[in-house]
Amino acid sequence: MENFRRANIGDLPAKHKVGTESYEYTRKKFVPFGVGNTLVSVYEIPPHKSAYPYHYHHKNEETFFIISGTGLLKTPEGESAVGPGDLLYFPANENGAHKLTNMSDTEPLVYIDFDVVHDIDVTVYPDSNKIAVWGKDTNRVYRTDDDVDYYTGE
Repeated sequence: MENFRRANIGDLPAKHKVGTESYEYTRKKFVPFGVGNTLVSVYEIPPHKSAYPYHYHHKNEETFFIISGTGLLKTPEGESAVGPGDLLYFPANENGAHKLTNMSDTEPLVYIDFDVVHDIDVTVYPDSNKIAVWGKDTNRVYRTDDDVDYYTGE
C-alpha cells in the first residue's frame, strides 16, 4: 500500500535531458512510474524547445497544468497558444495527439504533467513514423516501416 506523499516543487531532484536541437527539458518526478497508476512530473522547457515530439498514447492519459510561461500546443485540431492556468487533457487515442513547444525568447515554460499509466503503453509518433513500447521492463522505439511478418524468426 502506498503512503501519502508531500513535496515542495523546489525540493524535488531534477533530471536534465537534451535530445536533438529542438528538444530539451528538465524534469522533476513527484510520483515516479511503478509506484501506482499515476505518474506526476514537473517539466521546465527552455525557450524555443519542446520536451517531446508530436505523439499520442494507446493506454496512458495525460493532463498538463501550465504554471508559467507561454507555449504553442499542437493537436489534431491545429495549433493554439497556452499559458499560466491552462489545463490540457489528452485522451489515450489519436485524438489526444500533442506537442508542446515553449514560444518565449527568454522564459522557461513550466508545467505539471499528470499521467495515468499502465504496465505497458504504445506511443505513436505520426510526424516521424515511429512507435514506442514503454513499460516497467521495456523502453523501445521502432520505425513503422520496419514491419516484419508475424512468423519472421520463428
